[in-house]
Amino acid sequence: MSINWVMVSPQSSEPFVKLPNERILYRSPIRTSLSLSSPPNTHSSSQPWCVSSDGGVAYITNQRIVYIPTTPSPTLNSFSCPILNLHDTYVRAPFFGANYWTASVRPVAGGGIPPSLALVDLRMTFREGGAFDYHNVFELIKERLHQAVQTARDAGRNVGGAGGMNPEVLQGLHLEQLPAYEPAASTPAAGTGSGPEREGQGQADGQARADPEATAAPPDEPPPGYEEAQAQAVGIDLDQRLRRRAEFDRDSGDE
Repeated sequence: MSINWVMVSPQSSEPFVKLPNERILYRSPIRTSLSLSSPPNTHSSSQPWCVSSDGGVAYITNQRIVYIPTTPSPTLNSFSCPILNLHDTYVRAPFFGANYWTASVRPVAGGGIPPSLALVDLRMTFREGGAFDYHNVFELIKERLHQAVQTARDAGRNVGGAGGMNPEVLQGLHLEQLPAYEPAASTPAAGTGSGPEREGQGQADGQARADPEATAAPPDEPPPGYEEAQAQAVGIDLDQRLRRRAEFDRDSGDE
């Protein structure tokens, strides 16, 4: 980790001068802020330390993260840190305010950080979005770097040191295998099928409604209890007829 060591060339179309075999993988929106500070559990005898920028652009390359402030200051005009020197990285999404990305950073010798600090707290606030994309790209390239370093060590090759990573290790880094980031495709809701399936189902339902006789054949036998119900209905009708006849005869006799 170092501050004010990134070389910027105004004549170049690149945002900064790249290291050998370096490739930019991610660029954040322009209103990304950065804060570097001593951890809160630092020994009380140490002087608190902090540098910050209210706005700038954060980059991820295949070797390091880089931050270039929109308005450089005497205390911070650039920041960079090797990927493998960043630990305990995560994203926070508060109820109020912008999402931010934090990390515990291990400084490198001569990087402009007080020698008394073994670790530095880093916080990037993404006011225009991009915190989760930044985190995902970082974790993927960090995993690839770990694999490349382990492969080099298993082969007995030098992986580099404080001065930087061995270029041969970077040649074994497979950037082409990094997945492309695309918006998640919308999935159909539960209980609904795809378009052709739903269309076919709708056609089948329409045919069933238009031709009910084709789906249900008439029964060959009467339903259970049909004859008993018919007999009861005939008996009730006969009783009503006899009652009306008796009432008619009684009324005629009275006259």
